[in-house]
Amino acid sequence: MKTRALLLVDIQNDFCAGGALAVPQGDSTVDVANALIAWCRARGETVVASLDQHPANHGSFASQHGVEPYTQGVLDGLAQTFWPDHCVRDSEGAKLHPLLNAGDIEATFPKGESVNIDSYSAFFDNGHRQQTALDGWLRAREIEELIVLGLATDYCVKFTVLDALGLGYRVNVITDGCRGVNIHPQDSSEAFMAMAAAGATLYTLDDWLETHP
Repeated sequence: MKTRALLLVDIQNDFCAGGALAVPQGDSTVDVANALIAWCRARGETVVASLDQHPANHGSFASQHGVEPYTQGVLDGLAQTFWPDHCVRDSEGAKLHPLLNAGDIEATFPKGESVNIDSYSAFFDNGHRQQTALDGWLRAREIEELIVLGLATDYCVKFTVLDALGLGYRVNVITDGCRGVNIHPQDSSEAFMAMAAAGATLYTLDDWLETHP
């Protein structure tokens, strides 16, 4: 049985060009993702994706608090960046990017569905109060190692990777398959350093393909 899976984090319309919370160069993750989807499928390896799926009145939205987007505040006792309304459930912005080879994704895992808490990680909400279905699904298939890429480096990718490591997975991050929000210019660089310090191995796509023929 294959014990490795590719986890695509939030490669959704609202995080790409023209989206409500567009990450600079977010679209550039799609080609890297498709290359790795093809690599995994050729080897019989699993491909899954996480999806931000917020209710329209989600507490992380700046509009719900009458503040400007990117304002810092508190939501249900946790520090919170208040975001533009994004990835509202059943909206076009919440769908996977149209150029992503979504037909090869075996399962998708929603997050951010509870009104009063945000969920950057694909595994837990930000307070670790509830888990998504992802960990149980992977364990049922005896997945022990993850390849992770997606959006955004400094939020959902970082916290997904840190939680995966905490749950005992071996984690590989494809750096050129990630792009960051970068509210502060060094946020993505610091996120990659935090992931590496916690035990993730960082690769570019070319490095991965060269070292995993």
